[in-house]
This record gives sequence, C-alpha cells and structure tokens, in this order.
Amino acid sequence: MGKRKYTRSFEIALSAISCAVAVLCLLFGFFSDILLATGYLFGIIALMIPLSKQFYLGGFLAYAGTVILAIVLGAAARFWDLVPFIMFLGLHPLINAIQVRFKINRWLALAVKTVWFDFTLWVAYILIFGGVLGGNSSGNAFYEFVNRYIYWFIFVGGTLIFFPYDYLVFKMQGTVDKIIYRIKK
Repeated sequence: MGKRKYTRSFEIALSAISCAVAVLCLLFGFFSDILLATGYLFGIIALMIPLSKQFYLGGFLAYAGTVILAIVLGAAARFWDLVPFIMFLGLHPLINAIQVRFKINRWLALAVKTVWFDFTLWVAYILIFGGVLGGNSSGNAFYEFVNRYIYWFIFVGGTLIFFPYDYLVFKMQGTVDKIIYRIKK
C-alpha cells in the first residue's frame, strides 16, 4: 500500500461503515441461532476494512462499537453467545495487523495467540455450557466421554484448529486489502 495520507473524516467514515456491517452480521447470526458462526465470520471480515488502510485506532473503535451496539440491540439477552467474538474473534484481525506493523516474531505471536484462543474456548465452555456439555443428556456415554476429556478437546483440538484459522485470517486480510485498496479517497 502507498504512503498516502488520509483525512480523519475518511478514517471515521470507513470505521463506521465497518462497524455497521459487523453489527448487522453479528445480529443476523445471533437472531438466527444456526448462523452464529457465519455472523462471527462476516463480522470479522467487516472489521478488517479499516485495518486495510492501517487505521488501527479506527479498527479498535469499530470493534468496540460493534460489541456495544450488538449488546444494546438485542444480544444482551444471551450475552454468552457473543463471548467468543468479544474475547478473541473480533480482536484477532487487529492483533494480526499490529503484529505485521511492528514486525513481531511470527512464532512468538502464534504461541501467544494460540494460548489466548484456547483460553477463550475454555471461557466459552464454562459460560455457555456451565462446565457440563450435554445438559440433560450429560448421562449419555458420548457426553460423559466428552466431559471427561473436555480439556484435551479444548486445548489440543483448539490449538490444532487455530493454526489454519490464523493462516486463513491473514489471507483474508490480504484479500480485503486488495479490495479496499481501490478506494482512492
């Protein structure tokens, strides 16, 4: 990207658009229940928009506005469904952009982000499932097995899932950068 100087109003406008789209995506996923992960994904992509022009403050404010507006506009009823987005998914593109900007060692950053991701999965498990997966069916042999080894599933499985996820988020940021680069403000 070029070293073009953008006005503050352009940063605010781009961040506001990013925030609005992310809120719509989150709420759509939230209210449809079955599309919650899709809402997370498109919300993450929307939050990449200001980062494509290196608007780090605008990216953070878009994230904060997205969380606040999503809660105010109805997600407060089931706040725990947004915990993964609030704790990790919404901030992940910003952390990746800062990692690239300050040239932080990729392996060190990957280790820290992996622990952060696994911690988020653990918190989500506690908040969403109350520490017992399966609810009324927890006496089922399958759920007994899963609950017995849940920390292995969270920390080993989460780590294995996170590596390709982080790679794909970096690739998606590159795609968003190419699309937003065409905006010539």
